[in-house]
Amino acid sequence: MALITYLAEDNQAILDNLIDTLEEIADVKVAAHAVTQVEASRWLTHQDGKWHLAIVDLFLKEGSGLGVLAGCRNREPYQKVVLLTNYATPEIRQRARELGADAVFDKATERDALYAYCTEQTANISQEDVQEAQRDAIALHTLAVPT
Repeated sequence: MALITYLAEDNQAILDNLIDTLEEIADVKVAAHAVTQVEASRWLTHQDGKWHLAIVDLFLKEGSGLGVLAGCRNREPYQKVVLLTNYATPEIRQRARELGADAVFDKATERDALYAYCTEQTANISQEDVQEAQRDAIALHTLAVPT
């Protein structure tokens, strides 16, 4: 199963590169993207559990990635939100974690770590799907067996 991913990034070159690379190295499907905090928050809220990963830039055309993070606090456990920024200072990393970020990656030095994280999340989603199918099969078998 593809990792349904949302991107909040206002730099078109970075956005294009992320989409191409993510779709090449991991089973990632970029469902949508936005350049502002309001657009990103609206999409993530209205999709109600239908996405797996949001990758959010700190500085957006309007608003902030920190605002997007704050808006994603009430999400499903399988939904991950990461901050991708050129300003991955210890203070920004701490603030992002306080707002619910699952990880923070520096655009300049930690892209490979981001890609590895995406690959890991794809594997986790696939494993959860297998486990859910197994639980469903066991439940159906239990219902079919007379007592």
